[in-house]
Amino acid sequence: MASINRVGEIEEEEEATPLLPKIPETEPVLQRSRTVTTNVPEAEVHVYKQGKGPIDVIKTGLSGWDQDQLDVREILEKYGLKTVYAYTPGSGRGVPIRFNPRNGRSIVTYRDGSVIYLDGEPKDSLLSPITKILLSVAIITLMIVVVMKETPQWANKLNFSSGPIPPWVLACGVVVFTRMRKRTKSFLQRYFQ
Repeated sequence: MASINRVGEIEEEEEATPLLPKIPETEPVLQRSRTVTTNVPEAEVHVYKQGKGPIDVIKTGLSGWDQDQLDVREILEKYGLKTVYAYTPGSGRGVPIRFNPRNGRSIVTYRDGSVIYLDGEPKDSLLSPITKILLSVAIITLMIVVVMKETPQWANKLNFSSGPIPPWVLACGVVVFTRMRKRTKSFLQRYFQ
């Protein structure tokens, strides 16, 4: 029995000694915080729309590797513009501001604190071309109805259904044909010249 108690005492002694020494709680743990403040270069941008305004004056950070480029794409999206131009309030528009298509940053560089005047051309609304197409279809349909009292002989030969071809179908065909011809022409000029 004495040997069993000794083993038990040894086990208790092993459990009583900690592997790591205790750190007294009275000493505060000092944490070092490292913060670095850098001054981001900024430019003041006066945005005009078709020479009217300024519609907004913003301070924007310059971006790029050297932090000297204006983020033109961000300005285009924010104000709904399709192009921006250098602008002088006294004399008007200048040259277009070119930018890299990949990252949207200006090709021309600017300094910290510079004042930039931009004049933008608004994006075309989708409503305008749709309205023009609908009005042209209505006018062509009205002209066909007024001018033709009877269906022409060639239209009767092309008649696939039992009734005559409605004038609005002819008008739509004319409009679609002319629109496709113009788009195909510009498409061919863009890629084959």
